[in-house]
Amino acid sequence: MATVRIPTAMRSLAGNQGEVRVAGATVGEVLNNLGRAHPGLGARVLDDQGAVRRYVNVFLNDEDIRFLKELDTPVADADRLTLIPAMAGG
Repeated sequence: MATVRIPTAMRSLAGNQGEVRVAGATVGEVLNNLGRAHPGLGARVLDDQGAVRRYVNVFLNDEDIRFLKELDTPVADADRLTLIPAMAGG
């Protein structure tokens, strides 16, 4: 089970938890299982096609999954996924 860090702006969708433990062998499985456990949060992270939404960055440990194997990136029990909503404005 990986640890998923939930940003403050999304914590109300995860029972006000800052971190949750989620099973999955890949980033995609972890995020899908996160969505099953917390449907409102899942909809904010993944779009209808199952892809990570443009305004959400996902890091496995300290690496952006876009520079790894994206949703197919393998996840180990000790790994940490961090969800970071993109900031906009100027």
